[in-house]
Amino acid sequence: MRFLGLLLATVCLAIPCVAEDAPASGTLKLHAIFDSDMVLQRGKPITIWGWATPGQKVSVQLGTDKAEAEAAGEKGRWEVTFPEREASADPQTLTVTAGTEKIEMGNIVVGDVWVMYGQSNMAFPLGKVNRRDTESIQANLPNLRLFSIATNEQADLPDDIDRKTIDTGGWVTSTPETALAFSAIGYVFGAQIQRSLGIPIGVIKNSRGGASMEALVPIQKFQEIPSGKALVEHINAQRATFDLRAEALRVWEIELKRAKDKKLPEDKWPKKPEHGENVRSWNIPGKSPGHPGSVYNGMFGVFKGYNIKGVLLHHGHNNAMTNNCRPKFYRWMTKALIEGVREDFKDPTIAYGVIGFCAGARPQSEEDFETQHPGPAFIREAQRLGVADLNDPNNAGYIPAYDVQIAGLHPEKKVEHGQRAARWALNKIYDRKAQWQEAKLLSVTTEGDEMILTFDVRVHRDDSGTIIEGFALAGEDGKFYKAYARNSTKGDFWTAAKTIHVWSPLVPEPVALRYAWGHSPMGNLKVVGHQDMPLPEFRTDSWDLTESEDLTDKGLSKEFFKQWNDDGKARLEYRRTEEAK
Repeated sequence: MRFLGLLLATVCLAIPCVAEDAPASGTLKLHAIFDSDMVLQRGKPITIWGWATPGQKVSVQLGTDKAEAEAAGEKGRWEVTFPEREASADPQTLTVTAGTEKIEMGNIVVGDVWVMYGQSNMAFPLGKVNRRDTESIQANLPNLRLFSIATNEQADLPDDIDRKTIDTGGWVTSTPETALAFSAIGYVFGAQIQRSLGIPIGVIKNSRGGASMEALVPIQKFQEIPSGKALVEHINAQRATFDLRAEALRVWEIELKRAKDKKLPEDKWPKKPEHGENVRSWNIPGKSPGHPGSVYNGMFGVFKGYNIKGVLLHHGHNNAMTNNCRPKFYRWMTKALIEGVREDFKDPTIAYGVIGFCAGARPQSEEDFETQHPGPAFIREAQRLGVADLNDPNNAGYIPAYDVQIAGLHPEKKVEHGQRAARWALNKIYDRKAQWQEAKLLSVTTEGDEMILTFDVRVHRDDSGTIIEGFALAGEDGKFYKAYARNSTKGDFWTAAKTIHVWSPLVPEPVALRYAWGHSPMGNLKVVGHQDMPLPEFRTDSWDLTESEDLTDKGLSKEFFKQWNDDGKARLEYRRTEEAK
């Protein structure tokens, strides 16, 4: 069994490196997704592909099944497909031969494959989160297999994952060592599913820190709306005039001046670049993790053809916390991402779970209730509505996460997200008896100074306390203030627990209501008897952020957030003054 500490060079001795364009060099190669210890998706045809000398016959054997293909075209690409198989932990061997060359891979199993997609909070390793000790000591799971793809943005979709971008040396079995280095959410999710189902589970991590949602969506989807098409054309125009050498010199001159200003000795000055080795992908049009399709091209779309069971997405920060916060567009992108993956992988039933943008800020309190940044709440709503727009509740779901609160850009509570996502998957995707019950808001009425909410199930405080937290009310002026809430006092216990009354002495004539609306919001309502099912953030108003059709305008929301901040301070001061009377 190989483990995380093996050097890439050692791994590449068994399978030669594959360049992005897979040129016909006369060396037999397989796509980099294939390796020993891998999991092949059950219940779907198994396609194996790679490259060899053009015209050469390639023989492939998986277990006892055999198939042949001819390396075709200038690149010598070949492909074979085996019939679908049931889940099995019996180790199989994959053998590929072409002429005198032979590649052999072992310990291959059949089960379900899940992809962990998103940005840094999805990539964040188990070794850096809370409860890493107790999770990792349980990680000796021979039938849980892990595969990681390092940062690899691409302006265009290449033929292969270059093996230099695989940061674990290919597929590895789960051990305390490999688990600690893997995505915390991905490991915990995979471990829960594997133990629950008793079949092999493969988890692929392809998350890019700092990636905007635009970079995660398959680029062809942007052609479906005028603003998306215009954005791609704008980036393509930049690519056409981009000079990598000139950009490298510009960056070098800045770094050189900085070194001189610091009076560093000459041997500490940056070397003049020969090409573009000092240019970050952020500065390259089309490869920037903020540009359409770049992360998808380099880290997801490159292995389409390798069938999967489902995807978990955890994202939000770069779209919620910048001046480029466009919730309506984000809602469209959420739906487009799921559709695009299903289209590229030729499977409309691929399961898709969206974990809501994690909190990350200091938990909201009465002292800052009106002033917390609104972007995350709008983005969470966009994630939830984007999933709902698919109208596919059996295969796609939104997983609330705002209640898992801890401050920081990378909150160290990740085990909870993995466990909750597993609960969703076991209930909705695998039809197991894991509890997953969502509350549906049936009606909102206004009686005097109260707004009354009726749900289809009982909802209650998660802390057995007496105070319901997280509601805000606004009048016609659109200014929201912290509100009080209680369950109904009418009817029996079962009926009363389905009704919530909300009021505020600062809003005598309420017209709009919001719940859990902040960066790291207050909000303690959960489905009764289900402490892992918080009510998602919601609102009754339609006062949205202003969004332009020009998606290249990055400063669009700057004025809005300044106004929100100033207004929030004024509202907070007013509430404090009134409460002090």
